[in-house]
Amino acid sequence: MNVNRVSLETVCGITSKLPENTLPEIAFVGRSNVGKSSLLNVLVNRRAIARTSSQPGKTQTINFYRVEDQLYFTDLPGYGYANVSLEIKQKWGKMIEKYLKSSKQLQQIFLLLDIRRIPSEQDRMMYEWILSYGVKPVIIVTKLDKIKRSQKNQQLNQIRTSLHLSPEIKMIPFSAQTKEGREEIWTLIENCLKNSYSESKEADIGKEQKKDEVD
Repeated sequence: MNVNRVSLETVCGITSKLPENTLPEIAFVGRSNVGKSSLLNVLVNRRAIARTSSQPGKTQTINFYRVEDQLYFTDLPGYGYANVSLEIKQKWGKMIEKYLKSSKQLQQIFLLLDIRRIPSEQDRMMYEWILSYGVKPVIIVTKLDKIKRSQKNQQLNQIRTSLHLSPEIKMIPFSAQTKEGREEIWTLIENCLKNSYSESKEADIGKEQKKDEVD
C-alpha cells in the first residue's frame, strides 16, 4: 500500500478509556527495543511518525495511528525492560490485557521478536497470552540485517522451536534498514482488510434481512 496520509490520532494511558474505533485495527507488540517503532515507520514510509529511542521502555502508552482512513495501527507498550519497577511492568501488562479484551476491531496481532535472540520467557508468555484470546499472531522477526545471511534459517528455526510454533503460525523476517519483509507484511494487512470488509458487509446484509422480516 502507498501511504500518503497517516497520523497519531489517539494516545491512551493506563486509566484512559480506549477509543471506540470503527475501522479495522492491526496491533503490534514486542519487548522493549525490538524495533517496533522502526517497523511502523517503514510500513508508512515515514522517518519518525513513531518515535524511535535508544532508551528501552519508552512506549508507555497505547498509540493509535490512523492510516489512509482505512485502518489503525495500534502500537502496544513494550514489555520486558529490566530497568523499570514491577509496578510499571504490571501497568503495561494491564494496558495490553485491557486492549485485547475490549477491542472490537482487532483484526491481527504482529508479535515482534529479535532474530538474534532466543525468545525470552516473557516472549513465550506473550505468545501464549495472545493465543488465549483466540488470535493467532503473525511473528515478525526483526533486525535481519544484523546477522549473516548464512545464519538466517538457523535463527528462524531456533525461534520456531523455542515457542513451539504450530505450522500455521507465519513468521516474516524483517529489516528496517533494507526494508526486506515490508511488502509481505502489507500483503497480510491488506488481506485482513478484505476479510474485515467482507464480514462487515455480510453483517449489514443480515441486519437488512431481519429488518425486512420484521416489517
